[in-house]
Amino acid sequence: MTINESVEDYLEAILRLKQENGMVRSIDVVHLLNYTKPSISRAMSRLRENGYITMDKEGWLELTDAGRAIAEQVYERHRLLTQWLIALGVDPQVARDDACKVEHDISDQTFNCIRAHILKNQPSKK
Repeated sequence: MTINESVEDYLEAILRLKQENGMVRSIDVVHLLNYTKPSISRAMSRLRENGYITMDKEGWLELTDAGRAIAEQVYERHRLLTQWLIALGVDPQVARDDACKVEHDISDQTFNCIRAHILKNQPSKK
């Protein structure tokens, strides 16, 4: 399975929902991403087949180690880029939307440089 933008979005959504609610089902992903139930059902099936998630008999979703690694990377990018854009003066909703677009396409090298720049320039906490 190719790790494309939609795969990253699904995995990130599962991670966020798990952090917020503790438990996640496919219907929660439907509501968060505003996709159709059949679309999410197919995506969850493909994610299971490719070893990114598991689903128990009650329908609860869990990220595998491989799925969690991808989700955490994408979510870190999303959070950091959103915060950075807001700090630059971008409207918060626009910042979230733009961060979601950029998080998928930015290279590791560029993201790591942006992260280092942000961390270097943060006011020290005393």
